[in-house]
Amino acid sequence: MAEAHQAVGFQFTVTPDGIDLHLSREVLKHIYLSGVTSWIKRAIRFKNGILTGVYPASPSSWLIAVIAIMSTMYARIDPSLGMIDTIKRTLPVSDYMTVQTQTVLSAILFATGLWLSLILMLRYILKALLSYHAWIFESHGKMSFCTKLWLSLVKMFSGRRPLLYSFQASLPRLPVPSVDNTITRYLESVRPLLDDEQYNQMEVVANDFKRDEAPKLQKYLILKSWWATNYVSDWWEEYIYLRGRSPIMVNSNFYTMDLLYVIPTHRQAARAGNVVHAMLQYRRKLERGEHAPLRALGVVPMCSYQMERMFNTTRIPGIETDFVQHLSDRKHLVVYHKGRFFKVWLYYGGRHLWPSELETQFQRILDDTTEPQPGELKLAALTAGNRVPWARARLKYFSQGVNKASLEAIETSAFFLTLDDEAHGYDPDKLRSLDLYAKSLLHGKCYDRWFDKSFTLIAYKNGKLGVNAEHSWADAPIVGHMWECQEVIEDSYMVAKEIADDVDFHGCLFDVFGKGLIKKSRTSPDAFIQLALQLAQFRDKGEFCLTYEASMTRMFREGRTETVRSCTIESTAFVRAMDDKNTKSAQRLDLFRKAADKHQNMYRLAMTGSGIDRHLFCLYIMSKYLNIDSPFLKQVLSEPWRLSTSQTPQQQLNMVDINKFPRYVGAGGGFGPVADDGYGVSYIIVGENLITFHISSKFSSPETDSYRFGQNIRQAMLDIRALFDQNDKKDVMSRQTERSL
Repeated sequence: MAEAHQAVGFQFTVTPDGIDLHLSREVLKHIYLSGVTSWIKRAIRFKNGILTGVYPASPSSWLIAVIAIMSTMYARIDPSLGMIDTIKRTLPVSDYMTVQTQTVLSAILFATGLWLSLILMLRYILKALLSYHAWIFESHGKMSFCTKLWLSLVKMFSGRRPLLYSFQASLPRLPVPSVDNTITRYLESVRPLLDDEQYNQMEVVANDFKRDEAPKLQKYLILKSWWATNYVSDWWEEYIYLRGRSPIMVNSNFYTMDLLYVIPTHRQAARAGNVVHAMLQYRRKLERGEHAPLRALGVVPMCSYQMERMFNTTRIPGIETDFVQHLSDRKHLVVYHKGRFFKVWLYYGGRHLWPSELETQFQRILDDTTEPQPGELKLAALTAGNRVPWARARLKYFSQGVNKASLEAIETSAFFLTLDDEAHGYDPDKLRSLDLYAKSLLHGKCYDRWFDKSFTLIAYKNGKLGVNAEHSWADAPIVGHMWECQEVIEDSYMVAKEIADDVDFHGCLFDVFGKGLIKKSRTSPDAFIQLALQLAQFRDKGEFCLTYEASMTRMFREGRTETVRSCTIESTAFVRAMDDKNTKSAQRLDLFRKAADKHQNMYRLAMTGSGIDRHLFCLYIMSKYLNIDSPFLKQVLSEPWRLSTSQTPQQQLNMVDINKFPRYVGAGGGFGPVADDGYGVSYIIVGENLITFHISSKFSSPETDSYRFGQNIRQAMLDIRALFDQNDKKDVMSRQTERSL
């Protein structure tokens, strides 16, 4: 299919004998400009690398240090306490190295050493300051004197105008929790899910582990934490993501939606051109490290490590494990439309293509009426099916010739773009439009997204957009002579289609109230929602279950996530009270506050490196390396998460002031269910009065129904709010009574 679907703008032709390239002055001009642009990029990256390398100091501070030392020498003061003379004596004397030159060079070397020492000291001080986490545990709106002083010191030592990676060397390492704390918190987390006999058995197994296997495993884990940048992240990526052999579509990949209410233009090619150009501008700043780092409270830096692989990245399948391939500065993307693949260049004359130029390229692809070559239509289904067949097909059919070159075009692209032939998006006048939009983004037709790319940008025919993202961290169109492996493609497609058809999705826009009203009740919005989810889960299934909430650990270097176990003794007591007619509203409210406080404390512990699940996971991996059999760890790692939840931070999706532009809000994103008989729930708190829930489950489970669960969530939110309304009425009546008296 190779040459059949070329996008416009190519100035060469591919023939059986090779490439017939017609040079001209215009071509030579563009080659020259491309070279100049490349050298400019290298120079900028080199400069920013130096700025990052010496942060929180600056190159100009080196000059100040040299001038200061030279000045003291002319004043016949030796601030080096004899070190300059020692350096001077080690330098050779020659015609080119006079005594005066030796003196100047010795002073420069001493000043440089002093400057580097000060940089290391500043970084150490900043790292020590960033290891302080008591501020997270303080009540909202209240700040102790120690925290105020700490914030001032962090600001002082953080320097000015930091680049994206400026703080990386100053971020503390993720600490290894103590075994005692992890075991204690684990037993506390499973207590509401086990009866007395089951809990006593678990307690015995846990204590045996703590006494016998844990000390040795913990020692090795601490040793790893000293050696590795992060004792969790490499194993988490490898064993949770890359070694998984089941399909990554639905099971691992996730999606992000476009603006909820607004479509800037309904012209598909124009919208795609504008967004691709904006992404290229973003990528340029990202590769140069010029973005400002994300900072909590506007002060505390977050780790930027994961951003490095946002573009130019592909997951490559393997028989036993996949690996992540990350390249630098890819100059093309691959576009899929109606079964055809196109390679589109992103540069012209050393610059990015303008939005109008990209629009022209995409429009000509949309207007192309050629048919897909044999095997081309469903080729991407290979990335949607099981990993082993895809890895074997890759080795067998894509290891040489045109097939290899065509696959490399996809895997080395900046990202993958699908010009979808369907229209999707939220439409309040259409039933379940948000549900269909979510399913399309998550799996599409199972063969029109390249699920191995770091992300696939989807542009729908009505101008709506979306993203499907791979979780581990696109000149011709693709593969010729594909009919040899059509059977493998079809097998992968059938596996993927079975998974996709089984996904039950429901999008729920909750706009009765939002963050504004919840905060007025002096409650964390996340805790409020998590307790509503517990209430909805109990009403839906009549029982509690192990609940996963993702928390970030990016205050530590190369930190990723930690688990908050939202089903607690306190939350189950509150939920039971809500459905107990004999419990008064004041008692329910008191139980709610206790459960919310418990949840907030667990979330803060997870953020500050004191969670339990990543520690238990690493202990398990270490036990495998050491051939230590642990019944406790086996049981812990085999427990199903029947309710898996995650909050999408609003600031990640909204780049405009939603108070001024209330319709320019993102709808968030979602993921597939983790357990076959469970729910996956993603939610985003948008502004003051909107919370969007993305709920997934499987049709094949008779126990789940995403729409039903969405209604249970809605009712749970309203019922919890009613507690505060009743309490407010009582307060008003009490004050009126006091006044009358």
